[in-house]
Order: sequence, then C-alpha cells, then structure tokens
Amino acid sequence: MEETDRERIEALAAGRLADPSTLLGERAAEREGKIGRLVRVWLPWAHRVDLRVARGTMPMDRLDERGLFEAFVPGSPSPFAYRLLAHGDLGEVTLDDPYRFSPHLSDDELARLRRPDGRVHHILGARPTERDGVLGTRFAVWAPAAERVSVVGDFNGWDATIHGMVPRGTSGVWELFLPGIGAGAVYKYAIRSRFDAGDLLKADPVGFSMELRPATASVVTAPSTHAWTDETWMAERSERHAPDAPLSIYEVHLGSWRRHADAKPTEGLPGWLSYRELADTLLPYVRDLGFTHVELLPVTEHPLDKSWGYQTIGYFAPTARHGSPDDFRHFVDRAHALGLGVILDWVPAHFPTDAHGLGRFDGTHLYEHADPRKGLHPDWRTFIFNYSRFEVSSFLISSALYWLEEFHIDGLRLDAVASMLYLDYSRGEGQWEPNPHGGRENLEAVEFLRQLNRTVHEAHADVIVVAEESTAWPRVTHAVEQEGLGFDLKWNMGWMNDTLEVFKADPLFRKGLHNRLTFSILYAFSERFLLPLSHDEVVHLKGSLLSKMPGGPLDQHATLRTLFGYMWAHPGKKLLFMGGELGEWREWNHEGELDWPLLNEPLHRRLQNWVAALNRTYQEEPALHEAESQPHGFEWLDVHDAERSTISFVRWSAEWQQFVVVVLNLTPVPWKAYRLAVPHPGRYEILLNSDAPEYGGAGTLIPDVFHTVPEPLHGRQQFVELTLPPLSALYLKRTGPA
Repeated sequence: MEETDRERIEALAAGRLADPSTLLGERAAEREGKIGRLVRVWLPWAHRVDLRVARGTMPMDRLDERGLFEAFVPGSPSPFAYRLLAHGDLGEVTLDDPYRFSPHLSDDELARLRRPDGRVHHILGARPTERDGVLGTRFAVWAPAAERVSVVGDFNGWDATIHGMVPRGTSGVWELFLPGIGAGAVYKYAIRSRFDAGDLLKADPVGFSMELRPATASVVTAPSTHAWTDETWMAERSERHAPDAPLSIYEVHLGSWRRHADAKPTEGLPGWLSYRELADTLLPYVRDLGFTHVELLPVTEHPLDKSWGYQTIGYFAPTARHGSPDDFRHFVDRAHALGLGVILDWVPAHFPTDAHGLGRFDGTHLYEHADPRKGLHPDWRTFIFNYSRFEVSSFLISSALYWLEEFHIDGLRLDAVASMLYLDYSRGEGQWEPNPHGGRENLEAVEFLRQLNRTVHEAHADVIVVAEESTAWPRVTHAVEQEGLGFDLKWNMGWMNDTLEVFKADPLFRKGLHNRLTFSILYAFSERFLLPLSHDEVVHLKGSLLSKMPGGPLDQHATLRTLFGYMWAHPGKKLLFMGGELGEWREWNHEGELDWPLLNEPLHRRLQNWVAALNRTYQEEPALHEAESQPHGFEWLDVHDAERSTISFVRWSAEWQQFVVVVLNLTPVPWKAYRLAVPHPGRYEILLNSDAPEYGGAGTLIPDVFHTVPEPLHGRQQFVELTLPPLSALYLKRTGPA
C-alpha cells in the first residue's frame, strides 16, 4: 500500500479526508503484473463484505479493522458496475457503492451559482434521481471553506465518516450521489471546517422540505406530482396586476386564522389546519369577502412559532406545520380557481442564528457579513446577508424565483426593506461604518434589490414585488433604469401612522390633528403605494384595531367603519390583516385563533358586511381604482373643515369619465343641512353609507337621492345638501342629469 493511501485511510477514519473518492470506489490497478480494477469501500458497521460483479461474487479483503475493504478484479481494463453484500450489525444488506458514480454537475452548472438568474435550486439540494439504472438521491451543497463535508442521516447512523462528499474543484460545491436513498430520508450536512474543531451539523440551505419543529433536519423531497389547473388564471394575471386594476389584500397567518377544536398550544397540540384544509375554508372566506389576494405571513420553514415565519431557515421549503410542498401547491391552485392571487411574505433582510441554519455555515461567515456592524441585526439579534457575495445574492434571488415558478406564487412582499437600505439602521454612533462615499446607504443591498427586481420581472413580468419600506428613500417603485429600486408597490407607512393617530384620538381633539389626516395626499403619488393595516398594528400591546377607537362600543364600531371607508376611498392598494373585518377586541395572538364567536353578535357581523361591501364597490367602480397612483385620480372638494372634522374629495377614473364623491365625518355629531360641493350638476345617490343599519349604523335619515343646488361652493358651481351622519363615511355617485 502506498504511503499516500495510508495517510488517506487515517484521514478517512478521523473524518478529515477532503475527497473520499481519491481512496474509495473503483480504479485501474496492477497487482502481481496483472492489470485490473481495484474496488475499495468504507463500511465501519460491516464484519464482512462481498463484491458482486457480472462474473460472480468474490469476498473483499479487510484492509483496515475500522471498516476499509478492498478487492482486486483482474482482467477488467474499464470501469464496471458492481454491488456490495455486507454482513454486520445491520444484518445482511445488499447495497450500491456511492463512489462508483462519478460527479454529475457540469462546469456550466457550477458557474451558475454566481449568476443572479442561476436558479441554484436546480443545482444544489437533495434531488431524487437515477444514475446508471440505480435509484438514489444526488446531494450538493456550497461550503467553500470546509475541510470535509458529509451527508449524514438515519440511513448511516449519523456517522460523518461514511458518506463524505466530493469537492468540485474551486467552486466550493460538494457533491455525492447516494444510491438507495429516496424521498422521506432525513439528512443534514456534517461540515468539518478548517477553522473550527468538530463537525457543524447543518440543514440543507436549498432543502425542499424540513422536519416539523422542534426537529431541525432536512427531508429528501420527491418530485412534485401536482397537476396544475390554473392556466386561465396565469394567462389573465397580467391584467389582474395592471397598475389600474383593483388590488385588495387579506393578510393572514395560517397558524392562527382558525385551529382545530383540540388545539392546546401549551401542551404542544397547536391544532394547525393543513394547507388542504385551509384551501377549503380560508380561501372561500377570503373570496366571499371580496378581496382580490391573500397574503401569507412567511410559510418558508422556520424553527420558532412566535417569529411568525420571519426568522427563516428554509428558503426553499414550505413549512411542514401545514403539510407537504404538494399540499401547498394545491392551496395556491385552489386560490387561483377561486379568482384569488397569493402573495408570499419573503424575508431576505436577515436570518436567525440557530446552530443548524445558515450562520457560520462552513465555519466562516459565508452567508452573513463578518463585521457585526454590517452582519448582526441589533434589534432582532439575527444575521444580515452579505449581499456583495455573488453566491449569496444568487441564493436569495433563486429562492424568489423558486416560489414564483414552483408554486405559482403571484407576488412577493419583502419584509424590513428599510433595515437593508441603511447602514445605520437601529445603530448608534460608532456602531456602523459609512459606505465608500461616506454615506449611510447600504450600496450592496441597493444593488441586490435592483438585481432582484430586474431578474424577477425579466422572468415574470406579471408578478408583483412589494416593499415594506418605512422611510423616505426615493424612487422605491420606479424602474431600475430610472435609478429606482424596481418594486411594484411600497407600503405607505406614513399614511398608516398618521391615520391611526387621528382615529385613535378623542373626537374633541381631532380638529387639532386635521392636517395629519390630509397630509398623505401631498406625497400619495410619488410612489405606487399600498395602504397597510397589517399584523404589526395589532400586536405587542398595541391592541386591536377596534380597541384603539375611542368611546363606547357603538362609537368604536362606527369609527372603525369610518376608518375602513377612508382607507378604501384613499388612493392606493389595500391590505387588511385578518380579524380586522371581525372587529376583534383582543389583539392578535399567534397561539390561538380569531374570535369567531363574535360573528354571532350583529355589530361584528355587520362590520364584516361593510368590509365586503367596500371590496365590492372598490372593484366595481373604476374611479376608485383606475388612477390610484396618478394625481389626476384625486381631487379635494373641502380639505379645510377642521372645526367640524370633515373632509370631502372626489375620485376620478382614468379618463375622467366616472367619479365617486367621498365625505367623512370624524365627530359623533350629525351635521344637518351639510353642504357638499360636487363636480357636476345632476342627480346623486348614496353608493355606500357606513351608518346604514346593514353595516351596524344608526340609520341616520339621509335622502336616497340628491339634486344639486346651482350655487357656488368651494370652487364648484353646485352642491348637494344632506344630513351628514356622525362618525361616518359616505360614497356618492352621480346617476342622472339635473
């Protein structure tokens, strides 16, 4: 035996051999002047191993007591197929040798890891496949600083010496085909770093399934067998996502929308509904409420329930809490059949520090910045991606494309974009380092976001990408070619904060906050905005939307209806977190379910009817959606009536052919003989009235039909006169000539 082989054997037994294929498998050899092939295998659990070849079976010599066997087959100049018959602690087992199969990935595939459109999920991960007529799974992982990487799992007793992977040149990729390993196998990567003692046990960064928490291993996933039926939806998606189309989103946390009756979270019985059960219950509910889309808090796999999915571990794995990847495909397919789009909350801003995750993946700061001033989030104590590394950028963009392509997701909402854009986000003096130009902008993150949006829209022009961005960063929804970030929509956090501040205030003091109610129009058309009343506003002791409203229960309901009426009339797409439509008194609790018995009470049931009516009217009236991001789509009628806390405005359709007049009264006092300026003379009718009894209102007497009075008011040549109900929102529409 050559000295190099002895060194390799010692390294193999110690779990330090970088490339087991240099010692194991079969290769050309010469023994006693005879040409043939030498086969070596490493099976620590075996006492005896026989080699089976076409010509018969021969015993293998035990070369090392720790589990190395070899056999010389004379007269075989070319590689040949063989199998192993091992006898040992596991009984008699027939198996194939992983090291008789050469690596499969091409140089071109390996190079794609550095391309933004590389779709690394086609290259890395665990993929059941067939090699030379043998079924198994091909594993591939990127770990450039590793000294050795092994696949470990139940199938090899989690022994890192048995299935060492083969390094692929300078690419940093390690690859191995494991015969006989199929769907359902549980695995991790055991990574021996050049810098750390011992093995790091890591879940697969490109794993397509993971164990249900608290278990943390990846799971080999069978190819999908789902037969999509959403061809019509996909063909029409570009029209549904056009800037002038209505977009109304129901934001939902799947784990706490509804639960099984036997749910006991404190006893480890959460009672989660499956994706298929949610397809049969949640989706028809959202459809009946009139929403156009459902947005899911992250269903990417995550270890901690109370993170709500925002601390992602599995960027390619739907959470096992609700079922399999094909179960999730069924959910999306069913949504499309019901006319609903599906938006996924997706988190490229940070990731958790759990030991089995991406952090220090190969013993180095591979996915995250090494400098904690850029690599550690001060608020969440999570790692921040190193967007300057091509492979990391490609990994994240591939994740986005994976959800869009494999699951037919219709849009992505990016969480915490502001934390990505600013180097000093939540950092004090001395805790951050300026960019090369001396600024606070994170130029690497900016380039990543632009590349993400460019790549996604080049591949799928009809999907929407939404930014949760809470600052005045310019041109978030402008094209990359126009020095923008390339998003389709931006959350209007300014509108949300100002509006809630006004509506939470005692009506006596609202006149002092009047300009906060109207300020949003000054910037409403600088971006393409989405108006969010999201999960963030009903947690962490903030109270529910209804409980924020002042006064007794009747006034609280009336004020919330007025808030919704204002939101649906204000320029911008709409988003409402689950439970808002019920008028929940309690703030959201991710460990329970919505307070469904509230629907037995008329006020709450009628509030739900109001939300459905708003959605219906929003979609049916072109004036309410066609020009949502265009200045000509909005016009004030009276913005100065702070004393009575009323505002009125008109919403125009794209070509000014249609309009809706909106008036709000934010006091508990009815204003009689209220004069409302209108754009044109004629007959006007109430389109929506939040004070109507069917929505829980008092039914203040308002004529159904108004005729204009031909006298000037607020720059108009006519007005209508009506009784403006207390705490109300009215939509009016012209239905005929004077």
